Amino acid sequence: MRDMYNVFHLAIPARDLDEAYNFYVKGLGCKLARRYSDRITLDFFGDQLVCHLSNEIDPNPKMYPRHFGITFRERRQFDNLYKLAKQRELPFFQDLMVRFEGMVEEHLTFFLIDPSNNLLEFKYYHDERMMY
Repeated sequence: MRDMYNVFHLAIPARDLDEAYNFYVKGLGCKLARRYSDRITLDFFGDQLVCHLSNEIDPNPKMYPRHFGITFRERRQFDNLYKLAKQRELPFFQDLMVRFEGMVEEHLTFFLIDPSNNLLEFKYYHDERMMY
C-alpha cells in the first residue's frame, strides 16, 4: 500500500524544455521543482514528473497502451481541471467523454497531448471503488 509520504515518479521524453515548461507549469499549473540543461522536474498533482530532453518523440501517439494521468477522487477537481484546460486552450487529444456508460466502472475522461506527443488522461469515476 502506498504511504501518503511516498511520491510516484515518472520520466517522459521532451523535445524542448521550454515547451514542456509552458505546457505543464503555465498550462496545467504544475509546480517547477528543478530545472537542469537536460530535464525539468515537476510536482505533477503531488507526484514527480521529469521531462527529459530527447530526440525520440513518438510521431503518432495512440491512447492505448501508453499514456499517464490522474484519476480524481472529487468531481469538482476533475471539472475544474477540464475548465482550466479549455480556458487555457490546451491541446486535447480526446475531448470529454463517458466510458463504460451504464456500468459500475462508468467514468468521465479526457486526454490532453503535450508538445512532445505524450498523452495525459484525466478521469473521474462515479463510484470511487472503481479507481483501482
